[in-house]
Amino acid sequence: MSIIDLNTYNSLKENTGAEFISELIDTFLEDTPNLIAQMKNALAAKNAESFRRAAHSIKSNAATFGASQLADLARELEGMGRENNLEIGNRLEPLEEAFQKAKSQLIELR
Repeated sequence: MSIIDLNTYNSLKENTGAEFISELIDTFLEDTPNLIAQMKNALAAKNAESFRRAAHSIKSNAATFGASQLADLARELEGMGRENNLEIGNRLEPLEEAFQKAKSQLIELR
């Protein structure tokens, strides 16, 4: 099963051009680990707003590429942050795994 929705990816590639999509991928692969770290720090500090914002950024960026599993997990975490519910258990682990899978496929597609 494809981690990246190829229709979404190809449509993005057509709209932005092959060169620009490579830049977008590089930025996404650089930013996402920082955003996940931000979420961990926000959890430790019990800062729901910072947690929500980082989850929102991951969700939006993942959706741009068609990384729907990653986007869905981030959307769920964003909602929990919005509700000021930081009792998320180990939900960051699946988020990190989904990012690693998306990363591998994006590197191949690039």
